[in-house]
Amino acid sequence: MGEDQPESHHPSSMSTRSMENPSAADDAMPPDDDTNANSNKKRAHLNGANGHSRDGSEPVDPGALSRALQGVEQAARSRERTPVGSPSRKRQRIYGDRFIPNRDGRDLQASFSLIPDNNSPATPSKAKKRTPHGELHFQRNEEANRTFSNLLQSELFHNTVPQPTPPTLSPDPVFASSSHSTAINDPSRARTPPSNLSSSVLAPASLTPSTPHKNIFTYMSPQHHRNGSAHLTPSRTPQSRHGPNMNPHSDLYSVSPINYDSQRLLLSPKKQPRAVSKIPFKVLDAPDLADDFYLNLVDWGSSNILGVGLGPCVFMWNSTSGKVTKLCDLQDDIVTSVSWIQRGSHIAIGTNKGLVQIWDAERCRRLRTMTGHSARAGALAWNDHILTSGSRDRSILHRDVRQPEQWLRKLSGHKQEVCGLRWNGEDGQLASGGNDNKLMVWDKLNATPLYKFSEHAAAVKAIAWSPHQHHLLASGGGTADRRIKFWNTQTGTCINEIDTGSQVCNLAWSKNSNELVSTHGFSQNQIVLWKYPSMTQVASLTGHTYRVLYLAMSPDGQTVVTGAGDETLRFWKCFNRRQRDGIGGDGLGSRMELSSILR
Repeated sequence: MGEDQPESHHPSSMSTRSMENPSAADDAMPPDDDTNANSNKKRAHLNGANGHSRDGSEPVDPGALSRALQGVEQAARSRERTPVGSPSRKRQRIYGDRFIPNRDGRDLQASFSLIPDNNSPATPSKAKKRTPHGELHFQRNEEANRTFSNLLQSELFHNTVPQPTPPTLSPDPVFASSSHSTAINDPSRARTPPSNLSSSVLAPASLTPSTPHKNIFTYMSPQHHRNGSAHLTPSRTPQSRHGPNMNPHSDLYSVSPINYDSQRLLLSPKKQPRAVSKIPFKVLDAPDLADDFYLNLVDWGSSNILGVGLGPCVFMWNSTSGKVTKLCDLQDDIVTSVSWIQRGSHIAIGTNKGLVQIWDAERCRRLRTMTGHSARAGALAWNDHILTSGSRDRSILHRDVRQPEQWLRKLSGHKQEVCGLRWNGEDGQLASGGNDNKLMVWDKLNATPLYKFSEHAAAVKAIAWSPHQHHLLASGGGTADRRIKFWNTQTGTCINEIDTGSQVCNLAWSKNSNELVSTHGFSQNQIVLWKYPSMTQVASLTGHTYRVLYLAMSPDGQTVVTGAGDETLRFWKCFNRRQRDGIGGDGLGSRMELSSILR
């Protein structure tokens, strides 16, 4: 028998042990056992049951033997119910102060297989809340943060941020009076004690502190100082404090935990941020739409017809009827620029050979072809009857379409290809951008530029004049620059700029609000709506897989169309309808009414 095994309760083993050493059997039995009372009788019966007797005198009674066996079985059962202090085969678990998970009885493989994705509960009790995202949620958070800041400042400082005035340690009364006059002129500083103390108060007699009489929180009227009194603490409370307060907006009658100004701030109507759809409402295929940064192949005319240059052809899409018409096919040439006249149905087309053609879109008939450039004409701009073209030969030509001459005046200022041209008809100024990283402003038809701006670090193609403010010009730089800059062309200064983080391909001002839209290249190929002059993002639209090189706006100013090298045209609803009584109360309706006439 091993050390961990209990004593055997079989009768034969116990009887053998009793036969060999009866005294030892007596010593082995515990004194508290129930069988000790009849130990001698059991020993006699056991000896008789084995058929052995030391003296061999008497036979064994069968009845006594059966009773003896029953007694042994009862003793064995009692020992099983009351175990002795012998060690057990199964060890008990001992837990310490550290929590160790008990994994007995668990199917770890099945549990691992049932783990849901994204660490979400397998059977959620409620539907998961959609995490808000996007520019609209960002604008709401910003508005809430500004409101909280204004409310906190109003509660703590009552619209006046106190600044502690350091005590004057100089004995010079002149210096002391000058320091107090500085504190008086500064409206942002706290005025306790009253700021209209005269220099007589600062006499040496007033430097001795006086003991307050009754109320330390009462203040002296300014007239006491005019009388030359040296006592800084009044002896009685002003009479105005004893009269009834008749102000209905006083904090004494308010049941709100905030003051009246804060209540007005919270109850004032807030302008909700404008929601812009992130999905284009129409997508058109544009096969062979060139992926060339220096071309201008999309323009939307005042007759609500979109002109697009695709390879050697120009197509027109009527946004009202949805009809597509092929205007021309330049057999041995390629279209490099397209531009509608401001009012009417005439469209100008620039070609890769440097030609400029004028077509009547209603009759699909070419009116004339003008020469003058030795390389492709990639930029066109209209100003009434003046058509201006920019070319890869670095020149700019003014053409009067009413005269038979090929061109009226030639401008030479850029050192590389001219890729951006925009007329400001109201101020009579022309803006040109080139691959030489220069932005130039020309006054009317003068051959000398009015301003030359060299702040951009890449090609300047994106140019737009503000329809809401005179002499305000926006320009955007290419990949190495990525900035949008705003210029005052009356003073020739840069008034603002912002880093967009990507190549700026096009810019256009909204006709209905003081906002502008920009299109970008690598890396997100996005269309961004900006609020001017804060330059906060209203929305960022994505969908193109190539650089968004082309941009045009509808005559009503609500829709913009973008084109890219992925050979698609996407239409976005970006701006709201124009208000008849002006835009936002700024009185801008009259100027935009003229710029958005539909023919």
